[in-house]
Amino acid sequence: MTLRYLVSLGVLVAVGFFVGRALAQAPPPASGAAAKATPPPTNCKVYGPGKCCDPAAAAHLTKEAIYAACGESDATFLGEQGQKDTCKYFFKVAGAKEDETFVQVYAPATKEVPDSPTDPFFKWGKIGKVFYTEKALSPKSAPMVANATGLWLPAKGYFVAVNASTKVCDKSQVKRLAAKMK
Repeated sequence: MTLRYLVSLGVLVAVGFFVGRALAQAPPPASGAAAKATPPPTNCKVYGPGKCCDPAAAAHLTKEAIYAACGESDATFLGEQGQKDTCKYFFKVAGAKEDETFVQVYAPATKEVPDSPTDPFFKWGKIGKVFYTEKALSPKSAPMVANATGLWLPAKGYFVAVNASTKVCDKSQVKRLAAKMK
Protein backbone atom coordinates (compact mmCIF):
# COMPACT_ATOMS: atom_id res chain seq x y z
CA MET A 1 0.00 0.00 0.00
CA THR A 2 2.82 2.41 0.78
CA LEU A 3 4.58 1.78 -2.53
CA ARG A 4 1.34 2.29 -4.42
CA TYR A 5 0.73 5.52 -2.48
CA LEU A 6 4.25 6.82 -3.24
CA VAL A 7 3.95 6.01 -6.96
CA SER A 8 0.57 7.79 -7.15
CA LEU A 9 1.97 10.78 -5.31
CA GLY A 10 4.98 10.86 -7.65
CA VAL A 11 2.73 10.80 -10.72
CA LEU A 12 0.58 13.63 -9.33
CA VAL A 13 3.66 15.74 -8.56
CA ALA A 14 5.05 15.15 -12.07
CA VAL A 15 1.72 16.03 -13.74
CA GLY A 16 1.39 19.15 -11.53
CA PHE A 17 4.93 20.17 -12.41
CA PHE A 18 4.38 19.91 -16.17
CA VAL A 19 0.95 21.60 -16.08
CA GLY A 20 2.34 24.43 -13.94
CA ARG A 21 5.28 24.87 -16.28
CA ALA A 22 3.02 24.97 -19.35
CA LEU A 23 0.79 27.61 -17.74
CA ALA A 24 3.80 29.70 -16.72
CA GLN A 25 5.08 29.75 -20.31
CA ALA A 26 1.73 30.63 -21.91
CA PRO A 27 1.31 34.37 -22.53
CA PRO A 28 -1.33 36.04 -20.38
CA PRO A 29 -4.57 36.99 -22.11
CA ALA A 30 -4.73 40.60 -23.29
CA SER A 31 -6.70 42.89 -21.04
CA GLY A 32 -7.42 46.59 -20.66
CA ALA A 33 -5.86 48.90 -23.23
CA ALA A 34 -3.87 46.10 -24.87
CA ALA A 35 -7.05 44.22 -25.71
CA LYS A 36 -8.65 47.34 -27.18
CA ALA A 37 -5.59 48.48 -29.18
CA THR A 38 -6.14 48.43 -32.90
CA PRO A 39 -3.39 47.28 -35.21
CA PRO A 40 -1.80 49.91 -37.44
CA PRO A 41 -3.36 50.18 -40.88
CA THR A 42 -1.62 48.56 -43.81
CA ASN A 43 -3.20 50.66 -46.54
CA CYS A 44 -1.53 53.98 -45.83
CA LYS A 45 0.98 55.85 -47.95
CA VAL A 46 4.36 55.26 -46.27
CA TYR A 47 7.19 57.73 -46.77
CA GLY A 48 10.69 56.22 -46.98
CA PRO A 49 11.60 53.29 -44.80
CA GLY A 50 8.98 52.90 -42.16
CA LYS A 51 5.47 51.84 -41.48
CA CYS A 52 1.98 53.28 -41.18
CA CYS A 53 1.15 55.45 -38.19
CA ASP A 54 -0.66 53.88 -35.29
CA PRO A 55 -4.25 55.19 -35.33
CA ALA A 56 -3.96 56.13 -31.64
CA ALA A 57 -1.04 58.50 -32.36
CA ALA A 58 -2.55 59.85 -35.58
CA ALA A 59 -5.86 60.63 -33.84
CA HIS A 60 -4.24 63.50 -31.91
CA LEU A 61 -3.62 65.42 -35.16
CA THR A 62 -4.82 63.90 -38.40
CA LYS A 63 -3.39 64.60 -41.84
CA GLU A 64 -6.80 66.02 -42.79
CA ALA A 65 -6.48 68.53 -39.94
CA ILE A 66 -3.04 69.48 -41.27
CA TYR A 67 -4.52 69.85 -44.78
CA ALA A 68 -7.19 72.22 -43.43
CA ALA A 69 -4.92 74.28 -41.17
CA CYS A 70 -1.80 74.47 -43.33
CA GLY A 71 -3.23 74.51 -46.85
CA GLU A 72 -1.82 71.10 -47.79
CA SER A 73 -3.60 68.39 -49.81
CA ASP A 74 -3.33 64.87 -51.20
CA ALA A 75 -1.33 66.41 -54.06
CA THR A 76 1.44 67.60 -51.70
CA PHE A 77 1.24 64.72 -49.22
CA LEU A 78 4.28 62.44 -49.64
CA GLY A 79 3.39 59.91 -46.95
CA GLU A 80 3.72 59.06 -43.29
CA GLN A 81 6.15 57.32 -40.96
CA GLY A 82 4.92 55.68 -37.81
CA GLN A 83 6.90 54.80 -34.71
CA LYS A 84 5.92 54.13 -31.11
CA ASP A 85 3.65 56.98 -29.99
CA THR A 86 4.71 59.03 -33.05
CA CYS A 87 3.27 59.89 -36.44
CA LYS A 88 5.27 61.96 -38.93
CA TYR A 89 3.53 63.38 -42.02
CA PHE A 90 5.73 64.47 -44.97
CA PHE A 91 4.79 67.07 -47.60
CA LYS A 92 6.27 68.25 -50.89
CA VAL A 93 7.29 71.91 -50.71
CA ALA A 94 8.90 73.64 -53.71
CA GLY A 95 12.60 74.31 -53.15
CA ALA A 96 12.78 72.37 -49.87
CA LYS A 97 14.32 69.03 -48.97
CA GLU A 98 11.57 66.41 -48.55
CA ASP A 99 12.96 65.05 -45.29
CA GLU A 100 12.71 68.54 -43.73
CA THR A 101 9.08 69.27 -44.65
CA PHE A 102 6.98 67.42 -42.11
CA VAL A 103 4.59 67.69 -39.23
CA GLN A 104 5.40 65.28 -36.41
CA VAL A 105 2.94 64.25 -33.69
CA TYR A 106 4.25 62.65 -30.50
CA ALA A 107 1.76 61.49 -27.85
CA PRO A 108 3.31 59.27 -25.17
CA ALA A 109 1.41 57.97 -22.18
CA THR A 110 2.88 59.30 -18.96
CA LYS A 111 1.92 59.10 -15.30
CA GLU A 112 2.45 62.75 -14.44
CA VAL A 113 1.81 65.46 -17.01
CA PRO A 114 3.03 68.97 -16.15
CA ASP A 115 0.64 71.89 -16.61
CA SER A 116 3.02 73.51 -19.10
CA PRO A 117 6.07 72.49 -21.17
CA THR A 118 9.29 72.26 -19.19
CA ASP A 119 11.77 72.88 -22.02
CA PRO A 120 14.05 75.69 -20.75
CA PHE A 121 15.45 76.54 -24.20
CA PHE A 122 12.26 78.20 -25.48
CA LYS A 123 9.84 80.90 -24.43
CA TRP A 124 6.35 79.44 -24.72
CA GLY A 125 3.17 81.29 -25.69
CA LYS A 126 -0.36 79.95 -25.34
CA ILE A 127 -3.32 79.60 -27.69
CA GLY A 128 -6.32 78.26 -25.76
CA LYS A 129 -5.05 75.09 -24.04
CA VAL A 130 -2.11 74.63 -26.42
CA PHE A 131 1.38 76.02 -25.84
CA TYR A 132 3.63 77.04 -28.77
CA THR A 133 7.29 77.96 -29.11
CA GLU A 134 7.38 81.74 -29.25
CA LYS A 135 11.12 82.30 -29.38
CA ALA A 136 14.44 80.67 -28.59
CA LEU A 137 16.14 81.49 -25.30
CA SER A 138 19.58 80.39 -26.45
CA PRO A 139 21.54 80.97 -29.68
CA LYS A 140 21.81 77.21 -30.25
CA SER A 141 18.03 76.75 -30.27
CA ALA A 142 17.33 79.80 -32.49
CA PRO A 143 17.60 77.82 -35.78
CA MET A 144 15.03 75.35 -34.46
CA VAL A 145 12.44 78.10 -33.95
CA ALA A 146 13.24 79.55 -37.38
CA ASN A 147 12.67 76.19 -39.11
CA ALA A 148 9.85 74.70 -37.01
CA THR A 149 7.17 75.54 -34.51
CA GLY A 150 6.59 73.37 -31.49
CA LEU A 151 3.12 72.82 -30.06
CA TRP A 152 2.41 71.17 -26.72
CA LEU A 153 -0.95 70.09 -25.25
CA PRO A 154 -1.25 68.60 -21.75
CA ALA A 155 -3.93 65.95 -21.20
CA LYS A 156 -4.84 63.36 -18.57
CA GLY A 157 -2.34 60.48 -18.74
CA TYR A 158 -0.51 61.80 -21.82
CA PHE A 159 0.62 64.95 -23.61
CA VAL A 160 0.72 65.78 -27.31
CA ALA A 161 3.82 67.44 -28.78
CA VAL A 162 3.84 68.62 -32.39
CA ASN A 163 6.87 69.70 -34.37
CA ALA A 164 5.72 71.50 -37.52
CA SER A 165 8.13 72.65 -40.23
CA THR A 166 7.58 76.34 -41.00
CA LYS A 167 7.83 75.38 -44.68
CA VAL A 168 4.67 73.28 -44.29
CA CYS A 169 2.83 75.43 -41.73
CA ASP A 170 3.81 79.08 -41.36
CA LYS A 171 3.45 80.90 -38.04
CA SER A 172 -0.11 82.10 -38.77
CA GLN A 173 -1.25 78.62 -39.86
CA VAL A 174 0.15 77.07 -36.68
CA LYS A 175 -2.58 78.81 -34.67
CA ARG A 176 -5.22 76.98 -36.72
CA LEU A 177 -3.20 73.76 -36.34
CA ALA A 178 -3.18 74.18 -32.55
CA ALA A 179 -6.99 74.29 -32.53
CA LYS A 180 -7.09 70.87 -34.29
CA MET A 181 -5.01 69.05 -31.66
CA LYS A 182 -6.71 66.46 -29.44
